[in-house]
Amino acid sequence: MGKGNGEKMRQIILNDVRIGEGAPFVLIAGPCVIETEETARDIALTLKDITTRLEIPFIFKASYDKANRSSVHSYRGPGLIRGLQILERIKKEIGIHILSDVHRFEEIEQASEILDIVQVPAFLCRQTDFIMEVAGKARIVNIKKGQFLSPWEVSNILEKMYAAGNHNIIITERGTTFGYNNLVADFRSLPIIRGLGCPVVFDATHSVQLPGGMGTASGGQREMIPFLARAAVAVGIDGLFLEVHPDPDNAKCDGPNSMHLDNLFDLLSTLVRIDRIVKRKAIDEE
Repeated sequence: MGKGNGEKMRQIILNDVRIGEGAPFVLIAGPCVIETEETARDIALTLKDITTRLEIPFIFKASYDKANRSSVHSYRGPGLIRGLQILERIKKEIGIHILSDVHRFEEIEQASEILDIVQVPAFLCRQTDFIMEVAGKARIVNIKKGQFLSPWEVSNILEKMYAAGNHNIIITERGTTFGYNNLVADFRSLPIIRGLGCPVVFDATHSVQLPGGMGTASGGQREMIPFLARAAVAVGIDGLFLEVHPDPDNAKCDGPNSMHLDNLFDLLSTLVRIDRIVKRKAIDEE
């Protein structure tokens, strides 16, 4: 895969997980939000079993507070304190790495002590002070590229992170605004972002989201997830981001664009084969 401006790819190392520079793609997956501790743990156990069987590096994702819901009446999660406690217990009991997003300055330090990767939401990816504060506290940061940004503008985000002294950065592509209540995934963005020298992750579930499409909540086209996931892995990515749920129709957040957990194994089996072909070809061409 092309390196764009020729920046050297930085590989992110999280204990036994390596992200970028030709390593197999890592799966970042879990429910959109922590609904109950039991549900989150069950999903995490299922994901660990699937990824272990397929030899896929795995990071569990769940939000403790969805501060950017469409409606003030929407479920947001258990909150910072209880949510981090749940995530920490799941991390220790199951033996997995965890990722969650921060939305406020007050959360950053406490979240960084528990989370292996701290995520900056798409709507905050241009907030300089916020990004630099996260960079100063978290060891590894995943920044969701805003749906209002071009891929080449990601260089400005990276510059802010570097200025704060943190080079352990992952950028996640989650689609670009295309008119009202719609997103489109431009796969040209993946090599462009990766060419800036950082690992790139493709979010196949938020890319099929219809933001605000249901008035007080976002809609989605979850049936399109496998198509976009296969295309992204074929382009060449360092990670895949998926929101999954055992019963998406009744999920408390992002159900319309969440993948059914029962369908995950078959999709990942295909993606592993594609990834090996693409990475092998890239090595042969070097």
